[in-house]
Amino acid sequence: MPLLEPNPRSLRPGRKRTPAPDRVPDLQARGTPRRLREELAALIGPEKVLSGISDLVRYASDASPYRFLPQVVVVAEDVDDVSAVLSYAHGKGREVVFRAAGTSLNGQAQGEDILVDVRRHWVGVEVLDDGARARVRPGTTVVRANAALAPYGRVLGPDPASAVACTLGGVVANNASGMTAGTTRNSYRTLSSLTFVLPSGTVVDTADPEADAELARAEPRLCAGLLALKAEIEADAGLTARIRAKYEIKNTNGYRLDAFLDGATPVEILRGLMVGSEGTLGFISEVVLDTLPLDRLVSTALLFFPSLPAAAAAVPRFNEAGALAVELMDGNTLRASVSVPGVPADWAELPRGTTALLVEFRAPDEAALAGYEAAAGAVLAGLDLVAPVPSVANAFTRDAGTVAGYWKARKAFVTAVGGSRPSGTTLITEDFAVPPSRLAEACAELLDLQARHGFDAAVAGHAAHGNLHFLLAFDAADPSDVGRYAAFMDDFCKLTVERFDGSLKAEHATGRNIAPFLELEWGPKATELMWRTKELVDPDGILAPRIVLDRDPQAHLRGLKTIPSVERIADPCIECGFCEPTCPSHDLTTTPRQRIVLRREMLRQADGSPVELRLLEAYGYDAVDTCAGDSTCKLACPVGIDTGALMKDFRHRRHSPREERTAALAARHFRTVEASARLAVGVADKLGDGFLERVTGLARKAVRPDLVPEWLPEIPGAAPRRLPRTHRPAAVAVYYPACVNRIFGNPDGTPGPSLPQAVVAVSARAGRPVWIPDDVAGTCCATIWHSKGYAEGNELMANRIVEAAWGWTAGGRLPLVVDASSCTLGIAQEVVPYLTEDNRALHAELTVLDSLVWAADTLLPRLEARRKEGSAVVHPTCSMRHLGDTGHLTAVAEFCAEEVVVPADAGCCAFAGDRGMLHPELTASATAREAAEVTARPFDAHLSANRMCEIGMDRATGRRYRSALLALERATRP
Repeated sequence: MPLLEPNPRSLRPGRKRTPAPDRVPDLQARGTPRRLREELAALIGPEKVLSGISDLVRYASDASPYRFLPQVVVVAEDVDDVSAVLSYAHGKGREVVFRAAGTSLNGQAQGEDILVDVRRHWVGVEVLDDGARARVRPGTTVVRANAALAPYGRVLGPDPASAVACTLGGVVANNASGMTAGTTRNSYRTLSSLTFVLPSGTVVDTADPEADAELARAEPRLCAGLLALKAEIEADAGLTARIRAKYEIKNTNGYRLDAFLDGATPVEILRGLMVGSEGTLGFISEVVLDTLPLDRLVSTALLFFPSLPAAAAAVPRFNEAGALAVELMDGNTLRASVSVPGVPADWAELPRGTTALLVEFRAPDEAALAGYEAAAGAVLAGLDLVAPVPSVANAFTRDAGTVAGYWKARKAFVTAVGGSRPSGTTLITEDFAVPPSRLAEACAELLDLQARHGFDAAVAGHAAHGNLHFLLAFDAADPSDVGRYAAFMDDFCKLTVERFDGSLKAEHATGRNIAPFLELEWGPKATELMWRTKELVDPDGILAPRIVLDRDPQAHLRGLKTIPSVERIADPCIECGFCEPTCPSHDLTTTPRQRIVLRREMLRQADGSPVELRLLEAYGYDAVDTCAGDSTCKLACPVGIDTGALMKDFRHRRHSPREERTAALAARHFRTVEASARLAVGVADKLGDGFLERVTGLARKAVRPDLVPEWLPEIPGAAPRRLPRTHRPAAVAVYYPACVNRIFGNPDGTPGPSLPQAVVAVSARAGRPVWIPDDVAGTCCATIWHSKGYAEGNELMANRIVEAAWGWTAGGRLPLVVDASSCTLGIAQEVVPYLTEDNRALHAELTVLDSLVWAADTLLPRLEARRKEGSAVVHPTCSMRHLGDTGHLTAVAEFCAEEVVVPADAGCCAFAGDRGMLHPELTASATAREAAEVTARPFDAHLSANRMCEIGMDRATGRRYRSALLALERATRP
């Protein structure tokens, strides 16, 4: 064991707690049973089998109110792996559940035996027929697929609110729709073909002309049975009419029985049945979807009404006017949305009954949009709208920022309301549809029903299609509260079916939540046909049992998860998973959601239980060490949960007093540390990479990998000892070269000036000279200490840099220009919580600009490009995303190159100062997809604006990244 290895128990929850009823039992502390683990490892390879209790717990939760611990997790790489696992399950009598993004709201992504991860290795988009179709792998998010289609002016039909995280495999398997899809643009209606694996292991590509012949040879019983069921349904005129009627409104409850009416052959029938089957009939390994035009002209309004029924009554009028989307948000939703960045704060003061409709028209051209706006104006003239707070406009707008803000608030419905629920309560999302003409009546009945059962639910949804969602919070550890929820569900389901002939699940699929009520909605004849379909396709019942079909009337009450209160910063988390795609470690160890899920399980446990101890042992590396600390999870989370900040706090808790003192000493004497580091880099450049790799490798083993960086060949030589000479009197800005640019020089083999020389030169060329203070040495943005959780050192340096900057800028009269995006973020935002009261007042007077913003906004209008690169690819850093500066990077790059490419898979490189040297595997994993995109073609320039991120991208791609400011200096050089 390394000398300074931290004690895992330093992260034990510090308060007394009562073990939760749904805690993982002590007997499962060792994880997967040995025989199961060894047999699967021998079958598909040990690297694809996750078996520790930490692995099982982090996969036990999804966005639903349920929690089931799998026996083992398999990370399948290809169809062969899936077929092998299915064959094993048949032979051993085991069960299999497939999981992609885990954004399901009804427990579809959870299993109690073998859980197969089909996200990690299943990403990819191929645009077909000039954008008319798209071939998509099941682990691809909707947002990523649409990014590939956007250059062709096309978009997918399904548009769920979770598009940033949910994957196409789950979208098709649940027939998820969203804001605009309705019944005509959903997966069922836009599916061109798909490839799937049946429970038997047979692979079917429905686009193959020989598919039916091959299926008949491989599965004759299945083919005959499907055709027999089709004939039986078609012979029953009443049943046929009932099936057609059920899909006139949105409906994802049970199997798509209309597949028997729409499909003429067994393969065509199976193609329809797979949509919305929730992984119970097979595994969808690839889909080909017909796309739709991306109408880019938009006019949108957020209209406020005095009550929920009043808003619902206006919906048909906007439908008749041609609105593509009419979304509803009730008062509880609107008030909870103030936790979403950008939402007006005065929404918190909205009267209780206030309800808003988000109405949007989209058109391909100006004439069409003007026509829609005229029709919308006529509707508005006849409405009694209210404006109870100053921010309410009640008008249509084309302003992209305003429209984006409206949609951000709407899409944050589940997370915003869930985040505001009482601590320790479980959140359930219900989803139903009624005929749109009866929406107002249904809203009134729903409000009455909630009141009778003591709930005050938040309501939102796709009002244009008669589809509403509402959220209920209750204590799953309290039997009486569970009973209250059960009584409500009984009454709600009866109301929806018997009063409105509605759908109990409009777009979230049956799941565990509504399975017991399937027969109530469909009746015994249709429900029995669904059971027979399942038994025909999956005779051994190995796939996802109890997820669509369950004869237990209390099944929806089984597996409800308790939500123990955790650290305040993470406690609002509802485990939705929106944070996962952006997390740099999501393919290596854990995601922000999983870090919180693991923490909650620790708090379910008795103090010192075997499960808690095992979780703590794994948590150090899996959660704390391999968190890049970039806080992009905060940007992805609709309510801004910053799991990165929590991990930094955990790093602080693991520090010994000696480590804290040493870090503070380094801060006090940073001038000496900086000079020593520059000298060391210069010496290292002469010693050679091989020697230094061996030395640091030995030191990492002896001390601790998280303390000693690994030497990487991509690390450049030392920066010049002296910074460029500048003059204060003529300066229009103060230029602060970040310490990383005072220590490290340009990439090896890069000719030309250093970055500080380039910034000074190009600013002078534009007639906007800058001044570098003489005493910048020994100062820093404090990120070094902040990111590692060194409290005293962080506070010391944060206050030092603000005091110095205030003096340099003459009390804030000049802007402070910083040449590394992470340092800009540090000085502009991250130091603030650690400042003294006096220094917070000084900080408020500062204007801190990233060098990219300085260049794009101030220099470019005054410069001439004398030479351009042919092509450039850019790497927007996570700090740029926090600062909102990514567009400035693109602007500078476009000034310097004829073609500029922002990779669709660009994300945080996870180099994070020196974290990529402490854990090179983190950067390798985080950059894999972006690197593949970059190296797929040649570029003349590779640009970013942060030295350590550039080193990380150098290592990931084998290409030389440099600051966009260096490219700007070259482009404008006389």
